[in-house]
Amino acid sequence: MPTLLHIDSSPLYGRSVSRELTAAFVTQWKASHPDGAVIDRDLNATAISPITEEWVGAVYTPEEAQTPEQKKLLAPSDALIAELKNADEYVIGVPMHNFGVPSVLKLWIDQISRVGKTFSYADGTPKGLIIDKKATFIIATGGIYDAQTQMASFNFVEPYLRSLFGFLGLTDVTFLTAGGTMALNHGQDRVAFLAPHLEAVHTHAVTI
Repeated sequence: MPTLLHIDSSPLYGRSVSRELTAAFVTQWKASHPDGAVIDRDLNATAISPITEEWVGAVYTPEEAQTPEQKKLLAPSDALIAELKNADEYVIGVPMHNFGVPSVLKLWIDQISRVGKTFSYADGTPKGLIIDKKATFIIATGGIYDAQTQMASFNFVEPYLRSLFGFLGLTDVTFLTAGGTMALNHGQDRVAFLAPHLEAVHTHAVTI
């Protein structure tokens, strides 16, 4: 049974462009995979703690030597990693915040980026352990940061996510960007603005 992990990170909910587009992706994915399952993970409704010294110590303690307290500390990370491993495909909604990813998404990334779980240095070189998966990142940006534009160098979202997930072993990735959402705050018709982006999401979701 194919499984899709659906992650949202926008705090705007009903006003969110990235959430509307990931929802459209999920709808089409369900239609194309009637026997499939969807895991929904709303990072704004998930309590994720920042990395601490105790957490790092637990991560680098062999599992057989971990104390009950360390196992409890790592349990949320274990659960998030299990979702990654149990899914065949991912769709991740990412609004640009200050030229980077939202803080809740960074917290999630820190929890799922674990040596021995999602990457290793077993042979002295890094090796990603999240393999044979597909990911679609749906990004919403207030301005326009496309290649060759004046603001392209300010876009740290796609390069970061591509590098990070590539490090974890995920190379089959697609980025769909809805740029210029700021116009919605200045009278741009939402339906007209979203139409080409919804079409792009639909087309991509049908083909994967």
